[in-house]
Amino acid sequence: MSGAPADQGLSIDIRVANARWESLGDMDALAARVLGLASGRLKQGGEIAVLLTDDAEMHALNRQWRGMDKPTDVLSFPSGQPKIPEQPQYLGDIAISYDIAVKDANSMGRPLEAHVSHLLIHGFLHLIGYDHIEPEDARVMEPLEAEILAGLGWPDPYAVGPYAAGRGTE
Repeated sequence: MSGAPADQGLSIDIRVANARWESLGDMDALAARVLGLASGRLKQGGEIAVLLTDDAEMHALNRQWRGMDKPTDVLSFPSGQPKIPEQPQYLGDIAISYDIAVKDANSMGRPLEAHVSHLLIHGFLHLIGYDHIEPEDARVMEPLEAEILAGLGWPDPYAVGPYAAGRGTE
């Protein structure tokens, strides 16, 4: 566990629940860089908890909180807490499955770091109120994800591959 500081007063608490995540190296640094850029772009600070886990735990979380009996790549749990003056706002939790992240990155021919960066950004945007269920919402959220990823040097995940068809994540 750690509290990696990032831009806009963003504090990130990372819990690595599956040792396979260590293959990506310093996850604190990766999350701080990715989420720091996203928080700076959107001028949104606060506190976030990130759970880096596997399919089994994601399956249980997805079933418990979304009623879906299958694992998923990323889940976001916005806190819904009001902003208290002079206090950092708790934005919520993001959980990511290593198993699905690896499978999807491989199927898209993308580096795992690029895909995990996308999942972190996607989860962050959900925490601060963005969605992609309705097509008009996706037309706002997806280009924002691509813009932030471009700032990290990663290509637009919606330009080609499975996301181009409007599948999106989650």
